[in-house]
Amino acid sequence: MTKAYLIGQVTVHNPEGYQKYAQHVPASLVAHGGKYLVRGGKDTQLEGQAQGLRKVVIEFPSRAAAEAWYHSAEYQAILPHRLANSEGHIVLVDGFDG
Repeated sequence: MTKAYLIGQVTVHNPEGYQKYAQHVPASLVAHGGKYLVRGGKDTQLEGQAQGLRKVVIEFPSRAAAEAWYHSAEYQAILPHRLANSEGHIVLVDGFDG
């Protein structure tokens, strides 16, 4: 089974409001086998233009697990806090199993 990665580039406009989202995401990942590989931290744009100021990479055991997490009632309940307080570019990509 190939792992899948959710990659987010997010610019937070209202840190206080965004915190209501960020504090609940880690617990929502557990049931779906998701884990953070990158959550903020210093980054250096080497090429092109960044799509957001904050970078996030979450690893899932499979694409199905990632999609189940994203569409879960638990995550959908907190998603409005991200959407209302930030602008983001989120992509789900299959890992390389070569």
